[in-house]
Amino acid sequence: MPWKGEKDPYKIWLSEIILQQTRVEQGLAYYNKFIEAYPTVFDLAKAKEQTVFKLWEGLGYYNRCRNLLATAKVIATNYKGVFPNDYETLLTLKGVGPYTAAAIASFAFNAPHAVLDGNVFRVIARYEGIDVPTDSTAGKKIFETRAAALLDKKQAGLYNQAIMDFGATVCKPLAPHCNACPLQKTCVAHATAQVNQLPIKEKQLIKKERRFYYFLLQVKDEIWVSERKHKDIWQGLFEFYLLDAGKKMLWNQVATQQFLKEQLGLSSIQLLDRSSEIKQTLTHQIITAQFIRVSLSKKPASITSGKWQKISKLKALPFPKLLNQYFNEEFVW
Repeated sequence: MPWKGEKDPYKIWLSEIILQQTRVEQGLAYYNKFIEAYPTVFDLAKAKEQTVFKLWEGLGYYNRCRNLLATAKVIATNYKGVFPNDYETLLTLKGVGPYTAAAIASFAFNAPHAVLDGNVFRVIARYEGIDVPTDSTAGKKIFETRAAALLDKKQAGLYNQAIMDFGATVCKPLAPHCNACPLQKTCVAHATAQVNQLPIKEKQLIKKERRFYYFLLQVKDEIWVSERKHKDIWQGLFEFYLLDAGKKMLWNQVATQQFLKEQLGLSSIQLLDRSSEIKQTLTHQIITAQFIRVSLSKKPASITSGKWQKISKLKALPFPKLLNQYFNEEFVW
């Protein structure tokens, strides 16, 4: 990976933000694209927000992208492009939590701060047989203490990278390579047959299910789009006219006509097509969407926000992954 052994704090920070909630295989391509487009923090700081969002498209968790831009501006303006070299100051930057601050501090400046990501939690929990939930208050304190005690303070960056790689390649979540593990003889989990039970998490994630019905309002060669402003998923990305429904609904000509009349005062529409259901699973929710495309004779006076975008230029806007899937699989250009 290009960020392995990297000493430039800008590149380390960029890789860590991209890799939050993202697999390395997916994040690598985005990292390379960002480095090519914005080789320095100054380049990123002066970039247009919509352009950066377009480059980020498909990575999800778009709050990371907003924080990325905000922090780039702070580093460029307040710190003259030089990242702070101490852990406490790094923590004041938007989007930089304890793990990212420790990663930047240790990798770029060899500062003695232990990183605690999923891999490190898993290695320590298994090796020391810690059955306290990693996401509990008590668990976090225990793992922070143990991680700091195990850290090689003279080679903090090298040690942090090593234990993370060890968790990713040997002490894996499923089917770890215990037979080839150099720590097997002193591993508590292996000795007590708890490898597949550790680490423990206290909270079980319950995913909320939502149904989105998108209405593509088309007048000649233009379709109405708007930017999501409210603090929900996909803030800052574009979408079509949306009904966030709590149940499954069927959309024929009559039902579509009635809904758009009630919503927008449209008296005459032509139903062009309906997509199949498309699903996207997020961390806390499952979105099931359907796209209903209709033709209008003129632009409704009742719509005063958003904008009308030419169909040929739709892909120039940043859209959520779900909408891009529709474009790629079912949208008739």
